Amino acid sequence: MAPADPHLTRPLLLVGCGKMGGAMLSRWLESGIAGAGVAAVDPLGAPEFAGHGQVTVYEAMDALPGDLDPEVVVFAVKPQQMDAAAPAAARFAGPGTVFLSIAAGTTIGYFAGHLGADAAIVRAMPNTPAAIGQGITVACPSAAVSKAQIAICAALLGAVGAVLTVDDEALIDPVTAVSGSGPAYVFLLIECLAEAGVEAGLPRALADRLALVTVAGAGQLALRGDDAPAQLRKNVTSPGGTTQAALDILMAEDGLQSLMTRAVAAATRRGRELAG
Repeated sequence: MAPADPHLTRPLLLVGCGKMGGAMLSRWLESGIAGAGVAAVDPLGAPEFAGHGQVTVYEAMDALPGDLDPEVVVFAVKPQQMDAAAPAAARFAGPGTVFLSIAAGTTIGYFAGHLGADAAIVRAMPNTPAAIGQGITVACPSAAVSKAQIAICAALLGAVGAVLTVDDEALIDPVTAVSGSGPAYVFLLIECLAEAGVEAGLPRALADRLALVTVAGAGQLALRGDDAPAQLRKNVTSPGGTTQAALDILMAEDGLQSLMTRAVAAATRRGRELAG
């Protein structure tokens, strides 16, 4: 996605202000992109934003002003809540409004069924590191989305991390399996590495800290360095040494790659099942 003017000229409507929606809204307010104001719908009242001068919080879609004319409608509710949210937003459908969804397993076709075949819809999958501005999002626009609307969605998504686009919506399910669900796999790796350290004799607190900082540091080295992960792995590995002894287990035929491939395949299948 290309960079865009950092300010919307009309209000933004955020439907859902939970962990991900709230994290995105915080970044939008910091960046100034939502300069025309934000209407946020949250049944709990989004207390962390209730006093913000640029945000007006509503507890339900039917409480929104009749003259509200949002430039972007962002769906950030859980997929199981979308059957109520999407039809209620149909009144905003028109050539001047783009709908941006970050809900897993909810297709462009689903939204078109509720918003109209000509509605401009962008389906996107961010991940939880967006909460600290370190996320990555993959987005797929419908045919009705203009270049200007793609650009403004890029700016909104880019406020919480890197943004990539795909033209084939079928790729969103494996994207979800790799990057959307991926933080959970990394957190599990930290847990498992720490537990293995405890089993090897380390005190729990020391094992937890070693595992956490090692995974975080290795990720930053891979992100910021010039070498590919495979080369970085080789850089750590001396023939016949301790790292090689561990990798002989992890890289065995039934090792980490086999487990990860099966895990991502399972998540991809589930995403397609949720999409119907």
